[in-house]
Amino acid sequence: MLRRPVRTCVGCRVRADRSDLLRVVAVRGGTTVVVTPDLSGSAPGRGAHLHRDQACLQLAVRRKAFGRALRVAEPVDPTPLVDLLTGATSQMHAAPPRSGA
Repeated sequence: MLRRPVRTCVGCRVRADRSDLLRVVAVRGGTTVVVTPDLSGSAPGRGAHLHRDQACLQLAVRRKAFGRALRVAEPVDPTPLVDLLTGATSQMHAAPPRSGA
């Protein structure tokens, strides 16, 4: 039986297949650290994993889990993740495109 890589979500702390989670990395920008999604899964540096869910993102922010998981002492800005997850959620709930026929 083939074993798949398992990672833990920094928000809800549930273990899941790596393919089910979004990898994020810390990018230094001035006095803050910006947590950016690593959509390719190959960005350099320490990564953390998160479900593609706003609830997990809110838990991670409230628990200050990104700073610990990514081992950064500076304030962490999750804005790119918020934008990505709110955009993905709104696209899922949007009406399907109409054909121009």
